[in-house]
Amino acid sequence: MENNGLIFSMLSALLDYPDQTLIAALDEIRAALAAHPSLPADTRSALIDLVDRLSARPLLDLQEDYVEIFDRGRATSLYLFEHVHGESRERGQAMVDLLAMYEAKGLFLGAGELPDYLPVFLEFLAHETPGQARALLGEIADISRQIATRLAERGTPYFAAVAALLPLAGEAPLAYANAALFDAATTCEIDGEALDREWQEEPVSFLGAQVPLSKNPEPIQFYEKRPSR
Repeated sequence: MENNGLIFSMLSALLDYPDQTLIAALDEIRAALAAHPSLPADTRSALIDLVDRLSARPLLDLQEDYVEIFDRGRATSLYLFEHVHGESRERGQAMVDLLAMYEAKGLFLGAGELPDYLPVFLEFLAHETPGQARALLGEIADISRQIATRLAERGTPYFAAVAALLPLAGEAPLAYANAALFDAATTCEIDGEALDREWQEEPVSFLGAQVPLSKNPEPIQFYEKRPSR
């Protein structure tokens, strides 16, 4: 079985809050993704498009885009348990259990890092055996497909980094032919009505958990791994 540890780390970097370290690594990431045999041709092409678009924009613009894309609703949140538990009390215990799984394998998170943040989860998978990484990635396949679909609908190339997790988990890839193309001149704006619809998304399963969300949930508290600006 192919060891995809390096690819998991690169996808983690692409999905994390952009910084100068990412910018410096984009050429290396592009070369690795373009040649990786575990990724279908459409997946590689979409990832290369994402990397090229990140390379073409100033860092400050990338950071503003990131906040706009990922911090404005549950549907595209990269905090996995928001898609399962919302802000219910069950989320706290799920966090504890996931953190324990990390620490049992020697991964200890820094201050401000939450274990259900997708880039953190991917970095954990990068240090797992290929079989275990594939199995755990399969556990979040429903969430990955949901997030990737919502990102594609908004026309952001970030959909590619999440959609790439599907073939790596042995799942059917996203239908790229139906994915919207990103227009760098048009930010992905969402009106209040659309956000209200996002709060009502049906929950999906992650690591065996499935908890119904309230029909009238409280606004989400977004936990930021990145430093305050």
